[in-house]
Amino acid sequence: MTGSLAQQKPTTSGYAPVNGLKIYYESYGEGAPIVLLHGSFMTIGTNWGQLIPELSKTHKVIALEMQGHGHTADIDRPYSYKALADDVAGLLKYLNIKQADVIGYSFGAPVCYQLAIAYPQLVGKLVIISGVYKRTGWQPQVREAINGITPELFANTPMKQAYDSVAPDPAHWAAFITKMVKFAGQDFDLGDDNIKHLSSPVLMIMGDNDGVDLEYTASTYQLLGGGIIGDFAGLPKSQLAIIPNSSHVSLMGKAEILSGIILPFLGR
Repeated sequence: MTGSLAQQKPTTSGYAPVNGLKIYYESYGEGAPIVLLHGSFMTIGTNWGQLIPELSKTHKVIALEMQGHGHTADIDRPYSYKALADDVAGLLKYLNIKQADVIGYSFGAPVCYQLAIAYPQLVGKLVIISGVYKRTGWQPQVREAINGITPELFANTPMKQAYDSVAPDPAHWAAFITKMVKFAGQDFDLGDDNIKHLSSPVLMIMGDNDGVDLEYTASTYQLLGGGIIGDFAGLPKSQLAIIPNSSHVSLMGKAEILSGIILPFLGR
């Protein structure tokens, strides 16, 4: 049965001084380290509340809140995937972790990819949940919807309530959303060649109807060495899982399914 993070206290928590930020993090459990990178506008609890109890049964799980999210105050620095990946690398150095597996959901996915590109020695395996390495990987309707996001859209939502309960300056909400939407509207592409030459095995987990273009998913898996005839050539180091009856949001509510796919991949 899936647990709840509300019933589990972190083993450790605190703030790491990294690149002008005070990055908030929590760790749970013991074992080989897993780092969790959340989606846009989310906190540790809103993104990972159901999955951490499953993963922390066998691993040390380190969840952080990126620039401007949750407990981590924003700074006068534009968002970029390079800067965010540098922050994660800085946190791992602060925690004296030489290498970790990394899981990224949505907004956290390109940060995962960038971390593996820039710091291959830090990353063991990557798990990408409903995310892309280039903006065109999202279906056109998703890209259009991002441009229409306003601070008011989240009024009276659990996401806004979570932010208000932990943010160092809840009044920064509107500026934070505006800044994030501007960043999300920018084109980006981390490079087919960079993805093709990742040293880390990658597990891609997508919903069958989650907003990531299915052709993009197939072509990315081929870049990672997949889409071959496994009976002839052997199975590749990377894997692809398509979860049925799943949207971008509902996918994160399927913790037992996700952990049942993720943990065997990390343990291979």
